[in-house]
Amino acid sequence: MDTPDTSTGFGDLGLTSIIAQTVRDLGYETPTAIQSECIPHLLAGRDLLGQAQTGTGKTAAFALPLLSRIEPELQLPQVLVLTPTRELALQVAEAFQGYAKNIKGFNVLPIYGGQAYGLQLSQLRRNPQVVVGTPGRVMDHIRRGTLALDGIKTLVLDEADEMLNMGFAEDIDWIFDQAPKERQVALFSATMPPAIRRVAQDRLVNPVEVRIASASATVDTIDQHHCIVTRFHKLDVLTRILELEPFDGMLIFVRTKNATTELSDKLKAHGFAAEPLNGDMNQDMRERTVERLKQGQLDILVATDVAARGLDVERISHVVNYDIPTDPSAYVHRIGRTGRAGRAGRAILLVEPRERGLLRAIERTIRREVPAMNPPSAAALSESRIDCFITEVRKTITEQDLDFFYRLLERIGQEQEIEMNTIAAALAYLNQRERPLNVKEDLPRPPAPRREWTERPPRSEGRDEPRRSPRPERDAGAATHSRSERSHGRRESSDLVSYRIEVGHQHGATPREIVGAIANEAGLDGRHIGRIDIQEDHSIVDLPKEMSRDVVNHLKRVFVRGQALRITPVTGGHRPVAGAHSERPPRSASDTRRPRRDGEHDAKSEPESRRKPRG
Repeated sequence: MDTPDTSTGFGDLGLTSIIAQTVRDLGYETPTAIQSECIPHLLAGRDLLGQAQTGTGKTAAFALPLLSRIEPELQLPQVLVLTPTRELALQVAEAFQGYAKNIKGFNVLPIYGGQAYGLQLSQLRRNPQVVVGTPGRVMDHIRRGTLALDGIKTLVLDEADEMLNMGFAEDIDWIFDQAPKERQVALFSATMPPAIRRVAQDRLVNPVEVRIASASATVDTIDQHHCIVTRFHKLDVLTRILELEPFDGMLIFVRTKNATTELSDKLKAHGFAAEPLNGDMNQDMRERTVERLKQGQLDILVATDVAARGLDVERISHVVNYDIPTDPSAYVHRIGRTGRAGRAGRAILLVEPRERGLLRAIERTIRREVPAMNPPSAAALSESRIDCFITEVRKTITEQDLDFFYRLLERIGQEQEIEMNTIAAALAYLNQRERPLNVKEDLPRPPAPRREWTERPPRSEGRDEPRRSPRPERDAGAATHSRSERSHGRRESSDLVSYRIEVGHQHGATPREIVGAIANEAGLDGRHIGRIDIQEDHSIVDLPKEMSRDVVNHLKRVFVRGQALRITPVTGGHRPVAGAHSERPPRSASDTRRPRRDGEHDAKSEPESRRKPRG
């Protein structure tokens, strides 16, 4: 075995000269915290329990010292690394191969489900010194007798918490039982739940414990921002970000497998080079997809958490959380796919108004604020598209033979008696019809979080102010409406359409709850919602005329006080706005009937099947 290098940098940690030189050749000068802590202990043969988040350099923390202890002339597996996913197995194997490029006779083999047995069998016959695999496939080869653990000196569990979460606990125990009793164990985990502690107590002997303290250590180098956006405008905000953000490669996270396909299809329809990455894809397809991203044939991968585990592609400059993770630690894992090994990275988090609590949980976990950003404006988008258009025009003039088109335009000008500027304007218009250069509308900004109403402070004793006489109840609505007009600039009644929602007095609904639910879910400013007329078993609400059908369909499934709104247009269009968001004054016991307002919906006019029986 090579003698330790005593030069500066990684050589100071006790690595062999050949490994230390390889690391320097790769451009790494200063070890990370996890590497400085782990390498000396692993070189000394100690068992180790390491806690560190993704992106901290933990692969090198165990690969470099174990390679320094490898005996290349010994042609049998000496190190076994277990990983939760195929992607991570490939990543770890590539790291070992890169660090060992100057070690003659060294071989490393990744083995995982989804790959043909024949290929793995032929490679196992070469007796690699390091095997990296997923628990299931490692067990298969041990049972078949194609993988012998007799010569294993070190067993590594990488991302142990994820392996236990995926149900590999019994498999790991079985593999431990097949390995030699005298062996070194290194266990790495992002979190340290009781199950990991139990494995450490049962399988590690007097281990050194290394903990890289804060999750924020892995994300401080990443430029992070969040954008509050309603569900219906998320795709619009995302496509604007993709147009305006200068990115190399991008990883977009969603919650479900189906969402990876749906979102990537929508992005492709908008002209972006995007593909899904999920657990339903066979291994060959997944590997081809990741390779296309590495080679620049793809720019965007839309992935789930599990599918992106272990993904390390240098091109990934941006991570977008299209769906906010419900587990704050998953956020750290996600954005750790960028900004790795000192590279710059940017992470953008899309947050629906009702998900602000998840955002606060993430901020508590990483111990820093994720700054807010506004959705890209229409003006910025227009300017960007115009710049691109001008660039394409100049490039075409420089690179293309335009003689035919000069003659064609001259002919059009002479025959049709049209000036060249007019022809050019018409051609520019035709060119941009599918993607207008002049974007006119900004996306609506979601309402700010609603504050709880507070009591008006009591009037001071010495204040000399006459008490106002109470207004008659019949004027209450008009008075409220007048105040609303002055302070909020409420829309005219002609801009509003009346809708019926199936929640009313008997459900305990209040105007504030109705306004809050509709404003948050439809992405409306509360001042754009007109009169709310709460009746016994339903309510009538005036909403903007231009509200899309998709938004209305979504509002049907929104709940207030446990009741789905089941919103439907009121026959007859809009009603005059009689006041702001206020309830009708309660009727007296003797007032059993009242005249119906013009255009107002009457529950009794509904078909019998649509009415709810009163208790």
